Amino acid sequence: MHEFPWAEATATGVGSHPGEDHVEALRVIFGELSMPYLPELPGRGVGADMIGRSASLLVELPVEVQPSGWRFTDRPGRDLKRARDHLSRDLDALEEVAQGYTGPLKIQVCGPWTLAGAVELRHGDKTLADPGAVRDMVESLAEGVAAHVAEVRKRVPGAEIVLQLDEPGLPGVLAGTVRTASGFGRLSAVEPMPAAERLKTVLRAAGPARGDENGSGPFTIVHCCAPEVPFEVLRTAGVRGISIDAALLRRRDEDHIGEAIEAGTAFLLGVVPGRDARLPDIGVVARPATELWRRLGFAPARLAQQVVLTPACGLAGASPAYARAALVACAKAARVLREDPGE
Repeated sequence: MHEFPWAEATATGVGSHPGEDHVEALRVIFGELSMPYLPELPGRGVGADMIGRSASLLVELPVEVQPSGWRFTDRPGRDLKRARDHLSRDLDALEEVAQGYTGPLKIQVCGPWTLAGAVELRHGDKTLADPGAVRDMVESLAEGVAAHVAEVRKRVPGAEIVLQLDEPGLPGVLAGTVRTASGFGRLSAVEPMPAAERLKTVLRAAGPARGDENGSGPFTIVHCCAPEVPFEVLRTAGVRGISIDAALLRRRDEDHIGEAIEAGTAFLLGVVPGRDARLPDIGVVARPATELWRRLGFAPARLAQQVVLTPACGLAGASPAYARAALVACAKAARVLREDPGE
């Protein structure tokens, strides 16, 4: 059976958290979860958002904020400094809160295709419009991700790193529905093979993944909380896990999911809302996972190892109290997968 860096009955979060207190967010995460993660707190403003935080990792490709969003620029400025300062403070807090921690630790970075569909070139069109610019950005991002993984390892030496690329924009990139910077047109669709190759470049940046022969790099997953998750592209890219919103799955997806599970791919299933809502009983929270597993016909004993439970998406739009409750609900429901997989 495929080896995963987490134990049975594991839960984690997707990435973002509400509020501005990154130390408190880390304490909640490490206190409630068997797979903690380095959260993003976009409520802190410029540079704390997913795009700005990930763009700050780019090597020799500085960015700044324009009225239309993030854009490449000739030299580093205030916006890039702010983004890097946020991340530096977050890493300091991680080192403090995670002192002595051993086990899986997840970090999130915006994936190359979502980033290319969001960051504009100097002349104003989106990076996605220029294949050469996409290539340069992917290589820069890969170098920055490798450095980021190394820094996290240095700060938390007992951690087994799980690297998550956030790709909510990938289905639109493949379908050709991403709008031009003007908003009046749509950018050409990217073919599946080059899409997978660019993903692979970033996923493999920190070395061959755990589970590969001689692999010492991070365990790699891609999160896509949009409809029409491109399972085949993700498998071609070599991801070891796929993170999705269980509520968006359709029966036609199940053949792809079954093939991926058979091949040893882990699934991180979003089973509670990312915004304040009434949380159902724990058995109901676990049900999307147990029912999917039953329909696909896999042995119940594999469920609690190969499936990790999460909120459906980031928690930035939730209240702090709900964010904690959602993580607790996922952690309790994950134990159902182990103790009563037929729930």
